[in-house]
Amino acid sequence: MEKLLTSWSSTVKSLPESYVFPVDSRPGDTNVPFCDTIPVVDLENALARDRQHAVQLILKACQDYGLFQLINHGVDDNLLHDTMNVVQEFFGMPNEDKASVYSEDPTKKCRLYTSTYDYENEKVHLWRDNLRHHCYPINEFIHLWPKKPTRYRDVIGEYSLQVGNLSAKILDLMCDGLGLGPGYFGDGLTRIQLFSANHYPPCPSPNLALGLPKHCDANLITFLLQDEIYGLQVYRNGEWAGVQPLHNAFVVILGHQAQVISNGKLISPEHRAITNSTNHRTSIVYSINPKPDSVIEPAKVLINKSNHARYRAYMFKEFLKTYEEKKNYNEGALEDFKIV
Repeated sequence: MEKLLTSWSSTVKSLPESYVFPVDSRPGDTNVPFCDTIPVVDLENALARDRQHAVQLILKACQDYGLFQLINHGVDDNLLHDTMNVVQEFFGMPNEDKASVYSEDPTKKCRLYTSTYDYENEKVHLWRDNLRHHCYPINEFIHLWPKKPTRYRDVIGEYSLQVGNLSAKILDLMCDGLGLGPGYFGDGLTRIQLFSANHYPPCPSPNLALGLPKHCDANLITFLLQDEIYGLQVYRNGEWAGVQPLHNAFVVILGHQAQVISNGKLISPEHRAITNSTNHRTSIVYSINPKPDSVIEPAKVLINKSNHARYRAYMFKEFLKTYEEKKNYNEGALEDFKIV
């Protein structure tokens, strides 16, 4: 557990060499402007006006940006507060209280680790600690979750239920917008649901290190809850722009699988997490993924004589193998699956 940033980062004055990114991928000046055009979807108001209005707002955001901020989404405000607090409390506990879930085995269904799943072999380490566990169905996995803080399982269990329900609602609206049948994203395409909490301690050299590098998500869709500390950036029009934290909002981010199923109509955006030198930052990810043996392909209803399939069919596990082996986490991850 001595590798965890929370074990030693507060004692160093300079960034260890193993955390210094190559010149061409360093963040440099992290003080970039916020992107004030990222769509903010007020779900309650949009649905109250007209379901199709909500559908079109979400579809346009997914086409133009691949992400949007979601407010008035129905997940209880007090639950969001409790979730962030209990996660921050977890990372603040002494190592002995976290030892039961610390593991360097990437196959564990509940695991606390630092940087990435491949710490020993990676060329440069990420400035983050991560707690990740399966959370659907809850009764299959909750016994593996941290026992401390004592309210962790109750709070995160309820959070997982509510965000899981919200994800189904958003995916149904996306189905409507794409012209897919009801429940198209159900069952196998959304079976693997993961809770992932990132903890980014203050970093002595934010211009040299990254919490997460430039990447697109490999999954179907992500619901990201930020604390009040800024750190998420999106790559748009050839430059980085900040995603401003909004109180009790989710940042909804499309993954590669949504791009493929929509035959490129929707996009998976490149984004990263920067660090700062003064504040701890916490972000909470709820990740929706297909089962490994799910077949991913452009939806047949979107394919016709004038709109040919842009991607071949593949099993999700094949994509993950390519994604990890080639270390190509950006748009290039789809190159092997494109139909030329």
